[in-house]
Amino acid sequence: GGDGVADSERVCESVALALNLSGGGKHVLPSSTGIIGWRLPVEELANDIVPRAIENMQGDSALKAASAIMTTDRYPKVRSRTLPSGAKIVGIAKGAGMIEPNMATMLGYIMTDAVIEKSKLQNMLSEIVSYTFNSISIDGDESTSDTVAIVASNKIQIDSEDDFRGALEDVCRGLAADIVRNGEGTGHVMRVRIDNFPGSNDEAVRLGRHIVNSPLFKCAISGNDPNTGRLAGAVGSFMGKFMDGKSVQDVVMKLGGRTIFANKKFVLEGDEVEKELSDHIRNAQFDENEEFPSHQKYVEINVDFGAGDGSATVLGSDLTDEYIAVNADYRS
Repeated sequence: GGDGVADSERVCESVALALNLSGGGKHVLPSSTGIIGWRLPVEELANDIVPRAIENMQGDSALKAASAIMTTDRYPKVRSRTLPSGAKIVGIAKGAGMIEPNMATMLGYIMTDAVIEKSKLQNMLSEIVSYTFNSISIDGDESTSDTVAIVASNKIQIDSEDDFRGALEDVCRGLAADIVRNGEGTGHVMRVRIDNFPGSNDEAVRLGRHIVNSPLFKCAISGNDPNTGRLAGAVGSFMGKFMDGKSVQDVVMKLGGRTIFANKKFVLEGDEVEKELSDHIRNAQFDENEEFPSHQKYVEINVDFGAGDGSATVLGSDLTDEYIAVNADYRS
């Protein structure tokens, strides 16, 4: 409401004053996460936190900033790329729960010293966000607070805008994946690839999110249980509800690279296949309580419709006891 806006403007003005910005608080970008509906401790921020933060500013590393914005995150998230010209792109992010497009409870800040036109930079970021930060889900819940911003100091010329775009995409993909892997209670990360979908890319993303947000399928992955019926059920329920009339006759589903559904029927060949599928899921597991992930592996899921122009890749997490514990005690 109005009081919240006024509080945010008060903090921005204090930042502008401490940094001596000629444009005042309008040149400060506010962003926050926290308990929805609670007021900011505006006076403490403006009179205490902001001056101390300004005093401790440094340019040696982005790691301290990445650590400072953590809440229920278990570890800081930093990604960087260096272009042939020497220009760098560095990004930091936070976010571990209430994660669902559009972006949700996450903050992402990307910095570059490359010389690049503002409008081109904005267009690149908007396009890349659509298939990185907007193609992830931890728990299917959206938030009132999210930000992804990029700033350029325009100090170093670049040889190729295509190279710059590729490096920016790498940074965004890496941070988006880090957010899911660092999700509250996450013990597996699913990577769902939708191919030849009989609809748009956006609709393919929606199907991918429908799969990774299925509570039954999330629980199966958590338990290293290759319950292929739950995957097929998630695909079928989406198509029936939202894509009625579109053909599913040629759908092929794979788990861990092995075909589990084709020619309108399951392809299940006994205990050895069951063990292979379970081993694939188990191999992608990590400790949901560890401070830093021990690997970057995924539970690989592919759904190919055989005829269509839509495609998408969506990342999602499993559902564990730890996720429930974190969110049951969030305010206490």
